Amino acid sequence: MNFLKYIEMSAENLQFFLWYRDYSKRFDQLPATEKALSPEWTSERPAGDAKPKPAEKKADYEVAAILEGTDFANDGTIAQSEKGNPFFTPPHTPTTRSLDSYEESTTTVKASYTERASAAFDNAGLKWKPLTVQPYREEVNRIISIYIADGGSRQLNLSSRERAALLHALQNTTHPTAFRDVVTTVEWSLRCQAHPNFIRWAICNGNRPRVIFARGLGIGGIVAGILTGLILTLSSAGRGWRALSLIGFLIGISTLIAAWKGMCVVLHGMHHRHLRPWELFTSDDEPESNDSRMESLDTLGSHASSNSWEDEPWVANYEKRNVIRKVFDRQVWVQEPALRQIQDTIFVQAIVGSVIISGVCTGIFCALPKGNFF
Repeated sequence: MNFLKYIEMSAENLQFFLWYRDYSKRFDQLPATEKALSPEWTSERPAGDAKPKPAEKKADYEVAAILEGTDFANDGTIAQSEKGNPFFTPPHTPTTRSLDSYEESTTTVKASYTERASAAFDNAGLKWKPLTVQPYREEVNRIISIYIADGGSRQLNLSSRERAALLHALQNTTHPTAFRDVVTTVEWSLRCQAHPNFIRWAICNGNRPRVIFARGLGIGGIVAGILTGLILTLSSAGRGWRALSLIGFLIGISTLIAAWKGMCVVLHGMHHRHLRPWELFTSDDEPESNDSRMESLDTLGSHASSNSWEDEPWVANYEKRNVIRKVFDRQVWVQEPALRQIQDTIFVQAIVGSVIISGVCTGIFCALPKGNFF
């Protein structure tokens, strides 16, 4: 989540996916009478068809039969509104089971979510108002307002066609299948783009200044090996002394190869990594406080704040740190065994690569004749 928020700036994909998984689980646990109000959605109907078909009129009697004897029934029938809406709009949803939750649903915040969801339907050319008696309709309105509507605080990167098709589905039902196409797109993005990028990012055990410092050391080691080989070759020393250049080549090339992957061999030797900039200032004792974790995982919070982080306090604090302090920032133990295994593999590859390249370079120096200049 932190990687998607601070590096890829697409945390809304994972937040939406986590919400959908939880929503599907909760929907499956609903009673059959409530599920019947939101049937499964199929994409057989064209996405541009904003008006309900006449065949949907029979839903009046189906809903009336389900709601018979409840507060939502109106003498066994469903009255029509003044705007011609064939469905009665009650003052609360069937999932509201207490006075407290009902009063909460009438707050200004939730009213604004409903208004923004209605505006999203209107902008998509969908004038027919959804059934408010459907389960989780209020929550779906919040999802539309946050993730689907234009200008939402966590708006998903959807095409206009995908957005219109999703709104058309949500106009008819709150069943999880209404999100099927969008969830497929989001999951593909997470699996095929975000996750591989996250693995490459997680391999880096040092911050950027540390990695640049490590690359400098690698280049310095290679230069030292070259100078050693040249000096010994131009001198009258025996050929065997030229093998000393192998030390510089081994250290320099292995360090440079590892740094090219974003790894510092010194940190890897201790199985440590630098704290991320956003972790440095969250707590003196822990890399990340529990409150920060909960905020990152909040997929449908009361305010559903955006994922923007440019104004967070740690940004200015981290910029004030000098380069030397960044190079030697605080470290923590790498806890994930799979990540340590990947880093071990890269380290072994760096060693093997440096041995081969160093052997070739040292062999070239050893093959040259003596210079006998001093």
